[in-house]
Amino acid sequence: MSARTILVIFFLLLACMLPVYMAPAQEQEQDLLARFEERVTEFTLDNGLRFIVIERHDAPVATFYTYADVGSVDEVKGITGLAHMFEHMAFKGTSTIGSTDYAAEQAALDQVDAAYDMLKAEQHKGLHADPEKIAELEAAFAAARDEAQTYSTPEFEEALERNGGTGLNATTANDRTDYFVSLPVNQTELWFSLESERFLDPVLREFYIERDVVAEERRMRTESNPFGRLLEEFWTTAFKAHPYGEPGIGHMSDIQSYTRAEAIDFFHKFYNPANLIVAIAGDVDPDEIRTLAETYFGRLPEGARPDPVETVEPPQIAERRVVIEEQSQPIVIAGWHKGSVNHPDQAVYDILERILSDGRTSRIYRDVVEEKQIALQAQALNGFPGMNKYPHLFLIYAVINQGHTPEAFEEATYAILEDIGENGVSEEEIERAKTQARAQLVRQLQSNTGLTVLFSYHEAVTGDWSDIFTYLDEIDQVSGEDIQRVIGETFTKSNRTVAMISTTTPDMEEEMEDEEAMEEDMDEEASN
Repeated sequence: MSARTILVIFFLLLACMLPVYMAPAQEQEQDLLARFEERVTEFTLDNGLRFIVIERHDAPVATFYTYADVGSVDEVKGITGLAHMFEHMAFKGTSTIGSTDYAAEQAALDQVDAAYDMLKAEQHKGLHADPEKIAELEAAFAAARDEAQTYSTPEFEEALERNGGTGLNATTANDRTDYFVSLPVNQTELWFSLESERFLDPVLREFYIERDVVAEERRMRTESNPFGRLLEEFWTTAFKAHPYGEPGIGHMSDIQSYTRAEAIDFFHKFYNPANLIVAIAGDVDPDEIRTLAETYFGRLPEGARPDPVETVEPPQIAERRVVIEEQSQPIVIAGWHKGSVNHPDQAVYDILERILSDGRTSRIYRDVVEEKQIALQAQALNGFPGMNKYPHLFLIYAVINQGHTPEAFEEATYAILEDIGENGVSEEEIERAKTQARAQLVRQLQSNTGLTVLFSYHEAVTGDWSDIFTYLDEIDQVSGEDIQRVIGETFTKSNRTVAMISTTTPDMEEEMEDEEAMEEDMDEEASN
């Protein structure tokens, strides 16, 4: 790391940690933006694929991040969970990568598709289906699937890992799917070759095998997990029209019935260049990146960007409640509808989230966790589910302590919100929350991965990566009056959805397992 970079990071952190001596937020915003404008190169290929290149010459490595502007929100009934399937299909390769004999494999894959279509047609007969014929068709389908698998190899993953690739993965959220890896910069062309092939010539091999893996994932995370069941009941209750109400992993019946042909159609609709953004951060040369982009990604055929979701969640006119009774850790989730990430009050909700539950001096922690000990853990989240591309929820959830009830947590939390609405918050609380928000932004700007995630997300959702830096000014403008206003506008009973597990307390081992599972699910949804 250069001395200049160290000084930049030091002064940025100092600005975040010592707000008394901090320059006005507008000056910070302009300073940060100016620094990054010198290091950021943008270009769009003729086919519509956008590139953001961020130079960061600290080490001879780079992070390569492909943002596909598609998630579970883009699905319809019958194919829920299909967006998530592409996370599992991400590294299966192409006609030239990942097969020992593609001509034979293609014939075998066609046989798999034909066998499954026959099985599905018989199953759709319902009560008139022939059980013996279904058994025969299931055996034929399994045999064809096993035959096709014999040609498959993990060549795509191995090529990257063999050449120094780290962090190779893919994730799916309600609003996006992303693919990422970090590599030594001398392997940049390898990434361009493999990644472009993935979108130019994908082969969805082992599709039905991975479909079974996803079904098992749903069983483990949702159907066999009390908190998973509660979470699904919560958002299907909170959203009665918008597809945010559908489970991101999909309904089990859809997972077990959609076809490889449906997945290919989904791919062609949503994985065209106009719907992709590539962000690259690290020790790279923008001119070289552009040349490689035109050479490799320029081969992708032009396509139209899909229309956004048109369904709008209607205003909620009455409180909605779900109560699940079972032997599990008592948990409560409360959510209120709010605007998208582009709503003018987004920064206000961010500051409110931190005042409510960020750190030991936050309102909920101090009152409900520490003093009254109603909850073992409690957290507010501004943005649930998804990446907040569409209007979503402000969420508060808690794990309830022994001897207390979810209703007690509700009462205490609503009292905190009412007190803020009536009496406001202190300047000290606001400044502390603003400092935390600034520090978080600076931390994200200090890693290649953080840069690629932030820049591609803002480019996709707000339309301009530089909106990252207007956030500093937006949070600086948040006042106590703004917080009181959104409390009155948003946190009403009629706009509230509550879901809880009401139960007798299980043994301590079960409590710990449930709490750990809940934390993992909430962390995943929040990061998504």
